[in-house]
Amino acid sequence: MNHKPLVAFICTHNACRSQIAEALGRKYGAALFESCSAGTEPAGCIDPAALKLMKDLYHIDMEKEQMPKSIDRIPRADILISMGCLAGCPWMGRPFDEDWQLEDPAGRGNEAYLAVIREIDSKVQALVHKLESRDFLPR
Repeated sequence: MNHKPLVAFICTHNACRSQIAEALGRKYGAALFESCSAGTEPAGCIDPAALKLMKDLYHIDMEKEQMPKSIDRIPRADILISMGCLAGCPWMGRPFDEDWQLEDPAGRGNEAYLAVIREIDSKVQALVHKLESRDFLPR
């Protein structure tokens, strides 16, 4: 590929997990890939608890460059990552490259959010390492 691949992080509401993954993708993977996120039923805004914790932990203001959007509003991605579709993942034109099976922390308190943020951080960094070592080939 001559261009940086586009990684799309997909979930239902595009308000929390996928937004966090997009932000951390930008933080860790900007030299290797572009990051975006979308949802099947986008919320009206990014989850306030996720916004606060990402500002506190990473000094990232997700509202500056991100907003919930539907999957038909993003370009065709080179790499598709599902956050974990308990209600059934959408068909994106091809299978997902990875399904991270992350629980939605909405309404469950800061500890649940922190656990999900740590897991997303780890998974995004692993994705960066896979792409650096070319151990990850998009479908």
